[in-house]
Amino acid sequence: MYLQFAWRYFRSPKSTTAISVIAWTSVVAIAVGTAALLLVLSVFNGFEGLVKSLYADFYPEIRVSPAQGKFVTISDSLGDRLATWPGVSAVSRVVEEKAILQNGEYQSVIQLKGVDDHYAAVSGLPGRIYHGSFSLGTAAMPALVLGAGVEDALGVQAGRDVRLLRAYIPRKGGGRTLSAENIQATDLYAAGSFIVQQDFDEQYGLTRYDFLREAMGLSPQSVSALELKLSDPGRTEKVKQALRDFLGDAFRVEDRYEQNRSLYGVMNAERWIVYGVLSLILIVGAFTMIGALTMLILEKQTDIQILRAMGAERRVIHRIFLMEGLLLAGVGAGLGMLIAGSMIWAQQTFHLIPLGGGSFLIDYYPVEGRLSDGLLIGATVFFIAAVASWLPASRAATRVQSLRTQ
Repeated sequence: MYLQFAWRYFRSPKSTTAISVIAWTSVVAIAVGTAALLLVLSVFNGFEGLVKSLYADFYPEIRVSPAQGKFVTISDSLGDRLATWPGVSAVSRVVEEKAILQNGEYQSVIQLKGVDDHYAAVSGLPGRIYHGSFSLGTAAMPALVLGAGVEDALGVQAGRDVRLLRAYIPRKGGGRTLSAENIQATDLYAAGSFIVQQDFDEQYGLTRYDFLREAMGLSPQSVSALELKLSDPGRTEKVKQALRDFLGDAFRVEDRYEQNRSLYGVMNAERWIVYGVLSLILIVGAFTMIGALTMLILEKQTDIQILRAMGAERRVIHRIFLMEGLLLAGVGAGLGMLIAGSMIWAQQTFHLIPLGGGSFLIDYYPVEGRLSDGLLIGATVFFIAAVASWLPASRAATRVQSLRTQ
């Protein structure tokens, strides 16, 4: 019933053109705010998904590392047990340490990561090769796969440059001073380079696990971490909790979110900041809607009095005009979502808006529409419209007027 009254008031001719203009202005304002909020969040989702996919190529689905210290001993029996753990499809042993790479007068401090032969099954990094190939060499001649930023800093061309790089690797327990006793100097060649993300490209280099472990003077079973690939990523939480119960407090078991807690925290905070700022557009539109409702109530004074004379309670009058405000907002939100949805589809299909800067990954703005965003925006519009409509509707319900003779 309330919706029928509201719909009649919405579409019926107004005695003054200004009332219709104000009403449609409020609808347009809500539509613009809704479309802007949905579009910006979809662009944010697109970039967020892109960044997460890049980080997913470097970080494993589950990482097992020592709770204290940099290295831990993993026995062959424990390694075999984890390799056959339900839900785990591959396990790679890794060891990491800071090292200095030198190419003539060029030097770079990098995070040197030694990986075993199972690393390609655990990580997506081999699919991000920029120059050369993902080759870690042999035990007799170990090789490097460098981040593109490290490659540029050293002035080499991975996979094409025959010059060897001198690597200075600290040995375990050697202290902090650089001396012949605690530094292992080795010549390596750059077999390839990768591009993932600037944080990785400018500080990481990969080599053979057994070579780096021996160069650092670690025991044959020492690792910095175990990186795990799951057969079903949807069971990550279940597998992670089972491994925590099995390994105990001596190990830290982390999924991708926990390995990048700061990154995900920043992205989540940015999302809510964007949502809050753009919601101000909807609030501005709500002020226009208050004016439209106030003008409509002044025009419908006679109708209100007739309804009161027919026995309608104040709450009925209140709900009619409250519904009128929700109807205005609903029409605006619907138009805004339709416009935004069409633009999102067009961008995904035809890549209409290019991304400047010569990105090597994508050359257009990534967008991703999500149902959760639509529900959130719809709830926001409903809440703002209900608050904005409450005061005019309350005044319409409490005002006492005299029936005028026409």
